[in-house]
Amino acid sequence: MTPHDTFDRSLLERRRFLALGGALAGSLGLAGAVPVWARSGTSGIRHASNASGVLSGNSIALQIGESHFATGGRSGHAVTVNGTLPAPLLRLREGQTVRIAVTNHLKVQSSIHWHGLLVPFQMDGVPGVSFPGIDPGETFVYEFPLTHSGTFWYHSHSGMQEAEGLFGPIVIDPADADPIACDREHVLVLSDWSPIHPHEQMRRLKMQGGYFNRQRQTLSGLLAGKDQSLADRLAWAQMRMDATDISDVTGSTYSFLINGHGQAENWTGLFRPGEKVRLRVINASSMTNFNFRVPGLPLTVVAADGNPVQPVETDEVQIAIAETYDFIVEPGTAESYGVIAEAIDRSGQVRATLAQRPGLIAETPRLRARPVLTMRDMGMDMSGMEMGEDGAIDLSKPAETSMSGHSMSMRDPSVAPGVKMGPGVATLSPMPVDRLADRPTGLEAVDHRVLTYADLRARKTNPDPRVPSRQVDVHLTANMERYMWSMDGKAMSENPDPIPFRLGERVRVNLVNDTMMPHPIHLHGHFFELVSGEPGHRARKHTVNVLPGGKVSFDLTADAEGDWAFHCHMLLHMHAGMMRVVTVRREGQG
Repeated sequence: MTPHDTFDRSLLERRRFLALGGALAGSLGLAGAVPVWARSGTSGIRHASNASGVLSGNSIALQIGESHFATGGRSGHAVTVNGTLPAPLLRLREGQTVRIAVTNHLKVQSSIHWHGLLVPFQMDGVPGVSFPGIDPGETFVYEFPLTHSGTFWYHSHSGMQEAEGLFGPIVIDPADADPIACDREHVLVLSDWSPIHPHEQMRRLKMQGGYFNRQRQTLSGLLAGKDQSLADRLAWAQMRMDATDISDVTGSTYSFLINGHGQAENWTGLFRPGEKVRLRVINASSMTNFNFRVPGLPLTVVAADGNPVQPVETDEVQIAIAETYDFIVEPGTAESYGVIAEAIDRSGQVRATLAQRPGLIAETPRLRARPVLTMRDMGMDMSGMEMGEDGAIDLSKPAETSMSGHSMSMRDPSVAPGVKMGPGVATLSPMPVDRLADRPTGLEAVDHRVLTYADLRARKTNPDPRVPSRQVDVHLTANMERYMWSMDGKAMSENPDPIPFRLGERVRVNLVNDTMMPHPIHLHGHFFELVSGEPGHRARKHTVNVLPGGKVSFDLTADAEGDWAFHCHMLLHMHAGMMRVVTVRREGQG
């Protein structure tokens, strides 16, 4: 053996040792970064011990700090709570008053917002709206009563920290017996993770609106008869529209996670055959709406945004960013079932496993074909349009008389008085229709049951039966090509006037989506009733996904005095300007 061979051999052994050490460190780092309640192989939080990592009681301490996170071969900087991603699970009880001391160990300001909880506005946690924020090295004590129960979550409302990992689940148990019976329950936090800092994501999208879209239509697809026809592609290109622009940030950079686990890490929750298993599912992602299903098991929806609903059975639910759903599943004798969270644009998915014992890996379904937007997503109701012989829409002809008064122009400001066209407002929906009963984007043609908002009915009679005394229209506006987002044509940076409400008044709010992308809109400090079906048992939510080109109406009782954030929960959209302040004041106050 030559000296050269000896050197190569020793170098090879050293590399093997370092690789093994790196792998062990990575696995240890992952175990340390994921809280105990979220680790694989859990029996469910109702069966957890006191050392489960679940925080409860009247006094809780949270530490915001910097960490490193790795998954799926990607790694990067993270912002975590108590050193974990997701953050600790807060398990509290309706009726108690909780004090949560949050200490900021970052070099920049931070905050925590209690998403979906009805708290005094000073405790809501939105810097610049309801409190000054938590400066580096400082501690802020949140104190508020818990007036309702359900599945909720918490996250930063400072900068882009939510996308960097600062989010965690909240379970509020009811003061009395839980009306939703189960034998076991698992909390599932869905999220997206990228090593590319969200500010860098924003910069790239500013340069090119479809920067992360790797699923555009191709010439080979056209020749194979896939997706849009040549005429449609040319027409859409003339309007500077991309029918495959479903998500701004995609699986090209994201790893999709369940409880901080990628698919290879296979988060596993245990069950026994015949049990009723409650899944508390939270979409804590920054930019991804997920299609959620458990192939082979029906999903019985029992709560939406923390509020119990009349049970409704379905097979798949699109869970928009910031929404929570509670499901009951009843696993049979199969050893394992896949829990699938698929990105709305089908650029990726993550599979977790429900299993009878640890170590099992459920089957992973193939990714389905990515969706393509239609004229309905432009805000053009095809039922009122002149159709050609081949069934295609003829845009050269006016709408039928039943659609008189509606403009067919994507740029006609007469369809939205008060919204100024300009660099930040490229389109207005000519004929937006109520889409609460529509299947959500990409699930229009699947051959199984899909939940729509119209399927949801509140379990209890709604507390305020009054008819709204007035209406407020809010347009969701954008220039997607320039990556400019706003409400009523004004970005939050332009300091628009707050949307005013009188304390106690009943108002109907109409959200009109003038863009070709769904927007999950969240109102802080309130629940609202979706205007779908007969009054009395309409679903009460704090977040609603407004489909492209459509509209959603909700009835609001402005019963929480103060200043409240009102925004799209796609983090980059909010950061770019799709946000307003709602002000609730007593009669006679300014």
